[in-house]
Amino acid sequence: MSHSVNIPAILANIPLFREMSPEEIGLIAQETREQHLLRGNVLFQRGDASSGFYMVVHGQIKLALSSPQGIEKVVELFGPGQSFGEAVMFMNKPYPVYAQALVDTLVLHIGKQAVFGGIEADPVFCRKMLAGLSIRLHRMIHYVESFSLRSSAQRVIGYLLQDMEETPEDSEITVSLPANKNVIASNLNITPETFSRILHNLATEGLIEVTGKDVRIKNIAKLRAYDH
Repeated sequence: MSHSVNIPAILANIPLFREMSPEEIGLIAQETREQHLLRGNVLFQRGDASSGFYMVVHGQIKLALSSPQGIEKVVELFGPGQSFGEAVMFMNKPYPVYAQALVDTLVLHIGKQAVFGGIEADPVFCRKMLAGLSIRLHRMIHYVESFSLRSSAQRVIGYLLQDMEETPEDSEITVSLPANKNVIASNLNITPETFSRILHNLATEGLIEVTGKDVRIKNIAKLRAYDH
Protein backbone atom coordinates (compact mmCIF):
# COMPACT_ATOMS: atom_id res chain seq x y z
CA MET A 1 0.00 0.00 0.00
CA SER A 2 1.66 3.26 -1.10
CA HIS A 3 1.43 6.48 0.90
CA SER A 4 2.21 10.02 -0.15
CA VAL A 5 3.32 10.72 3.43
CA ASN A 6 5.40 8.66 5.85
CA ILE A 7 2.61 7.53 8.16
CA PRO A 8 4.82 5.66 10.71
CA ALA A 9 7.06 8.75 11.08
CA ILE A 10 4.04 11.02 11.64
CA LEU A 11 2.48 8.62 14.16
CA ALA A 12 5.78 8.34 16.06
CA ASN A 13 5.71 12.12 16.60
CA ILE A 14 2.17 12.22 18.04
CA PRO A 15 2.54 12.56 21.84
CA LEU A 16 0.07 9.72 22.30
CA PHE A 17 2.32 7.27 20.43
CA ARG A 18 5.75 8.67 21.31
CA GLU A 19 6.75 5.91 23.74
CA MET A 20 5.84 3.09 21.38
CA SER A 21 8.31 0.80 19.67
CA PRO A 22 8.70 0.86 15.86
CA GLU A 23 6.88 -2.49 15.78
CA GLU A 24 3.90 -1.10 17.70
CA ILE A 25 3.85 2.00 15.49
CA GLY A 26 3.87 -0.28 12.45
CA LEU A 27 0.75 -2.08 13.69
CA ILE A 28 -1.06 1.22 14.20
CA ALA A 29 0.08 2.43 10.77
CA GLN A 30 -1.65 -0.58 9.23
CA GLU A 31 -4.93 0.72 10.69
CA THR A 32 -4.27 4.31 9.57
CA ARG A 33 -5.33 5.88 6.31
CA GLU A 34 -4.90 9.27 4.69
CA GLN A 35 -7.81 11.49 3.78
CA HIS A 36 -7.15 14.45 1.49
CA LEU A 37 -9.75 17.20 1.72
CA LEU A 38 -10.20 20.24 -0.46
CA ARG A 39 -11.29 23.51 1.12
CA GLY A 40 -14.98 23.16 2.07
CA ASN A 41 -15.01 19.35 1.98
CA VAL A 42 -16.89 17.72 4.87
CA LEU A 43 -14.93 15.01 6.71
CA PHE A 44 -17.96 13.69 8.60
CA GLN A 45 -21.51 14.80 9.25
CA ARG A 46 -23.35 15.08 12.53
CA GLY A 47 -24.90 11.67 13.18
CA ASP A 48 -22.19 9.68 11.35
CA ALA A 49 -20.76 6.69 13.20
CA SER A 50 -17.19 6.91 14.50
CA SER A 51 -14.65 4.26 13.53
CA GLY A 52 -11.55 5.90 15.01
CA PHE A 53 -10.06 9.33 15.56
CA TYR A 54 -8.28 11.89 13.37
CA MET A 55 -5.02 13.80 13.33
CA VAL A 56 -4.33 16.87 11.17
CA VAL A 57 -1.09 16.59 9.17
CA HIS A 58 -1.51 19.95 7.43
CA GLY A 59 -4.41 22.33 6.95
CA GLN A 60 -7.28 23.33 9.22
CA ILE A 61 -10.45 21.55 10.39
CA LYS A 62 -13.44 23.09 12.13
CA LEU A 63 -15.98 21.19 14.20
CA ALA A 64 -19.36 22.92 14.06
CA LEU A 65 -23.10 22.66 14.63
CA SER A 66 -25.95 24.11 12.56
CA SER A 67 -29.15 25.35 14.15
CA PRO A 68 -32.55 24.53 12.57
CA GLN A 69 -32.43 28.11 11.25
CA GLY A 70 -29.13 27.37 9.49
CA ILE A 71 -26.95 29.42 11.84
CA GLU A 72 -23.51 27.86 12.29
CA LYS A 73 -21.76 27.59 15.66
CA VAL A 74 -18.06 26.72 15.47
CA VAL A 75 -17.19 24.45 18.41
CA GLU A 76 -13.45 23.89 17.91
CA LEU A 77 -10.63 24.47 15.42
CA PHE A 78 -7.78 22.03 14.79
CA GLY A 79 -4.48 22.59 12.99
CA PRO A 80 -1.32 20.58 12.21
CA GLY A 81 -0.35 18.05 14.86
CA GLN A 82 -3.70 18.20 16.67
CA SER A 83 -6.04 15.24 17.04
CA PHE A 84 -9.80 15.08 17.52
CA GLY A 85 -12.62 12.56 17.80
CA GLU A 86 -11.11 10.41 20.57
CA ALA A 87 -14.00 10.84 23.03
CA VAL A 88 -16.71 9.95 20.50
CA MET A 89 -14.71 6.87 19.50
CA PHE A 90 -14.72 5.62 23.10
CA MET A 91 -18.38 6.46 23.68
CA ASN A 92 -19.40 4.45 20.61
CA LYS A 93 -21.96 7.13 19.74
CA PRO A 94 -22.48 9.13 16.53
CA TYR A 95 -20.68 12.42 16.02
CA PRO A 96 -22.53 15.34 17.70
CA VAL A 97 -20.92 17.83 15.28
CA TYR A 98 -19.75 17.97 11.68
CA ALA A 99 -16.13 18.43 10.56
CA GLN A 100 -15.18 20.56 7.57
CA ALA A 101 -11.87 21.59 5.99
CA LEU A 102 -11.27 25.35 6.07
CA VAL A 103 -8.36 25.01 3.61
CA ASP A 104 -6.91 22.11 1.61
CA THR A 105 -6.16 19.61 4.38
CA LEU A 106 -4.59 16.22 4.98
CA VAL A 107 -5.79 14.18 7.95
CA LEU A 108 -4.92 10.71 9.17
CA HIS A 109 -7.73 8.44 10.33
CA ILE A 110 -6.49 6.07 13.05
CA GLY A 111 -8.79 3.08 13.35
CA LYS A 112 -10.31 2.30 16.73
CA GLN A 113 -9.06 -1.30 16.72
CA ALA A 114 -5.47 -0.04 16.72
CA VAL A 115 -6.24 2.24 19.67
CA PHE A 116 -8.06 -0.45 21.65
CA GLY A 117 -5.22 -2.87 20.97
CA GLY A 118 -2.72 -0.31 22.26
CA ILE A 119 -4.74 0.22 25.43
CA GLU A 120 -4.89 -3.51 26.12
CA ALA A 121 -1.19 -3.99 25.46
CA ASP A 122 0.33 -0.94 27.16
CA PRO A 123 -0.71 0.87 30.38
CA VAL A 124 1.43 3.88 29.38
CA PHE A 125 -0.58 4.23 26.17
CA CYS A 126 -3.79 4.11 28.19
CA ARG A 127 -2.56 6.84 30.58
CA LYS A 128 -1.55 9.04 27.64
CA MET A 129 -4.95 8.68 26.00
CA LEU A 130 -6.62 9.64 29.29
CA ALA A 131 -4.26 12.61 29.70
CA GLY A 132 -5.08 13.85 26.21
CA LEU A 133 -8.81 13.61 26.85
CA SER A 134 -8.38 15.36 30.22
CA ILE A 135 -6.55 18.26 28.58
CA ARG A 136 -9.39 18.60 26.06
CA LEU A 137 -11.94 18.56 28.91
CA HIS A 138 -10.08 21.27 30.84
CA ARG A 139 -9.89 23.38 27.67
CA MET A 140 -13.65 23.04 27.15
CA ILE A 141 -14.32 24.00 30.80
CA HIS A 142 -12.08 27.04 30.31
CA TYR A 143 -14.06 27.98 27.18
CA VAL A 144 -17.41 27.68 28.98
CA GLU A 145 -16.05 29.76 31.87
CA SER A 146 -14.78 32.43 29.49
CA PHE A 147 -18.15 32.65 27.71
CA SER A 148 -19.98 32.94 31.03
CA LEU A 149 -17.70 35.24 33.01
CA ARG A 150 -15.53 37.19 30.59
CA SER A 151 -16.27 40.24 28.48
CA SER A 152 -16.03 39.98 24.70
CA ALA A 153 -12.66 41.80 24.77
CA GLN A 154 -11.31 39.42 27.40
CA ARG A 155 -12.37 36.46 25.24
CA VAL A 156 -10.51 37.83 22.23
CA ILE A 157 -7.41 38.58 24.33
CA GLY A 158 -7.57 35.09 25.84
CA TYR A 159 -7.77 33.64 22.33
CA LEU A 160 -4.75 35.63 21.14
CA LEU A 161 -2.73 34.64 24.21
CA GLN A 162 -3.65 30.95 24.32
CA ASP A 163 -0.66 28.61 24.75
CA MET A 164 1.60 31.52 25.79
CA GLU A 165 1.95 30.62 29.47
CA GLU A 166 5.67 29.91 29.00
CA THR A 167 6.35 32.98 26.83
CA PRO A 168 8.15 35.90 28.62
CA GLU A 169 5.64 38.59 29.56
CA ASP A 170 7.53 41.42 27.85
CA SER A 171 7.85 39.50 24.58
CA GLU A 172 6.76 40.83 21.22
CA ILE A 173 5.22 37.98 19.24
CA THR A 174 3.18 37.54 16.06
CA VAL A 175 0.11 35.29 16.01
CA SER A 176 -1.29 34.12 12.69
CA LEU A 177 -5.08 33.74 12.84
CA PRO A 178 -5.83 30.16 11.71
CA ALA A 179 -9.18 30.95 10.08
CA ASN A 180 -11.27 33.86 8.86
CA LYS A 181 -12.83 36.25 11.37
CA ASN A 182 -16.34 34.81 11.00
CA VAL A 183 -15.14 31.35 12.06
CA ILE A 184 -13.07 32.64 14.99
CA ALA A 185 -15.88 34.92 16.15
CA SER A 186 -18.32 32.00 16.14
CA ASN A 187 -15.83 29.97 18.16
CA LEU A 188 -15.64 32.82 20.71
CA ASN A 189 -19.44 33.27 20.78
CA ILE A 190 -19.34 36.85 19.50
CA THR A 191 -20.35 38.47 16.21
CA PRO A 192 -17.75 39.06 13.47
CA GLU A 193 -18.40 42.81 13.83
CA THR A 194 -17.60 42.66 17.56
CA PHE A 195 -14.44 40.67 16.87
CA SER A 196 -13.26 43.23 14.30
CA ARG A 197 -14.14 46.15 16.61
CA ILE A 198 -12.17 44.65 19.50
CA LEU A 199 -9.11 44.10 17.31
CA HIS A 200 -9.43 47.71 16.11
CA ASN A 201 -9.69 48.98 19.70
CA LEU A 202 -6.65 46.96 20.81
CA ALA A 203 -4.70 48.34 17.85
CA THR A 204 -5.79 51.90 18.69
CA GLU A 205 -4.54 51.35 22.25
CA GLY A 206 -1.15 50.38 20.78
CA LEU A 207 -1.31 46.82 22.13
CA ILE A 208 -1.40 45.01 18.79
CA GLU A 209 -0.86 45.57 15.08
CA VAL A 210 -3.06 43.71 12.58
CA THR A 211 -1.80 42.93 9.07
CA GLY A 212 -4.16 40.58 7.23
CA LYS A 213 -4.32 37.41 9.34
CA ASP A 214 -1.17 38.31 11.32
CA VAL A 215 -1.60 39.94 14.73
CA ARG A 216 1.59 41.33 16.27
CA ILE A 217 1.33 41.46 20.06
CA LYS A 218 3.63 44.23 21.27
CA ASN A 219 3.67 43.29 24.95
CA ILE A 220 2.00 40.15 26.36
CA ALA A 221 1.74 41.52 29.92
CA LYS A 222 0.07 44.77 28.83
CA LEU A 223 -2.37 42.93 26.58
CA ARG A 224 -3.25 40.48 29.36
CA ALA A 225 -3.87 43.37 31.77
CA TYR A 226 -6.17 45.25 29.35
CA ASP A 227 -9.73 45.22 30.72
CA HIS A 228 -12.45 47.09 28.84
